[in-house]
Amino acid sequence: MKIDFNKSADGLVPAIIQDANTKHVLMLGYMNEEAYTKTIDTKNVTFYSRSKQRLWTKGEESGNFLELIDVKIDCDNDTLLVYANPKGPTCHTGSDTCWNAKNEQEYGFITQLEGVIQSRKENLDDSDSYVASLFRKGINKVAQKVGEEAVEVVIEAKDTNDTLFLDESADLLFHYLILLQAKGFKLNDVINVLQERHR
Repeated sequence: MKIDFNKSADGLVPAIIQDANTKHVLMLGYMNEEAYTKTIDTKNVTFYSRSKQRLWTKGEESGNFLELIDVKIDCDNDTLLVYANPKGPTCHTGSDTCWNAKNEQEYGFITQLEGVIQSRKENLDDSDSYVASLFRKGINKVAQKVGEEAVEVVIEAKDTNDTLFLDESADLLFHYLILLQAKGFKLNDVINVLQERHR
């Protein structure tokens, strides 16, 4: 990588730190050439601290290191995107990120849908929703619905109507998300198992 450390008078380039798994931005620091080299050599993200006027490896005092996974450079060769695995909170305040945000895996609309399902589960007596009614009927009914939807997906997969296939696939995924929460889990628990298998 041709990093242009000479663009600024102090020889520093911004380094945006992003969780390699969740993709959340954790913090922003600055690297000079020596900090970059140490990061590559040790696999622990190291910065040049402007306040301490020295190299500073994140976690050297707290133990909350940032394990290096990969580094990308921007189109102007003067900003780094560093993918890392955080070993504990990133911010000195104890927060997951320097923006006081939770560093939890999110899946866009699926995460939003899981939130709705959780809300229905937590308010069974106050809701007349379909989801709440399934939870009230118990685990056997929820599991049965997943089985029914799975069969319908298989039937539509053998046909040529893509719209019906996608509709049934959506029904299956929706009911599976309900089943996961009926068992006390969320999609991320399943993904963690898949990630472990992948290793």
